[in-house]
Amino acid sequence: MSEVFYKQFDMARSRFIKRVQDLNPEIVEIQPKGFNNNIHWQVGHVLTVAEQFFFGYPTKSTNIPANYKEFFGGGTKPQDWTDDVPSYSVLVKQLEEQFERVTKIPPSQLAEKLEKPFLGCDTFGELAAFGIFHEAMHLGQIQTLARLIQA
Repeated sequence: MSEVFYKQFDMARSRFIKRVQDLNPEIVEIQPKGFNNNIHWQVGHVLTVAEQFFFGYPTKSTNIPANYKEFFGGGTKPQDWTDDVPSYSVLVKQLEEQFERVTKIPPSQLAEKLEKPFLGCDTFGELAAFGIFHEAMHLGQIQTLARLIQA
């Protein structure tokens, strides 16, 4: 189980990082009509939610600032941002740093039961696998936004 998780996470995060690094920086702040967010938000959301799933952010993790949940948590949107939102390039760098931390999670942790079920997951490994799904889903959103903006 653990070998598959690390391989899948590596595949998902590596592709995610490559894609967001390759984007034209001029399009990441554009929010097309009919969409609740932009690419900048998508990147911050993936970082923040992964930090929640893998490291118990914001109560058990100080690897990213506590206010990221206000910018990128579920239900947030760029229209509500203040001037102190982290830049796109900072978020991409933090994704890379987070990637390294996730790969150091011990395989034994994947079998650990969660204190209470979350999103239908009973173990840390199930939640981690859901995190990979979540990341891939948002990569699809980023690709859709980029194609729409560039069309």
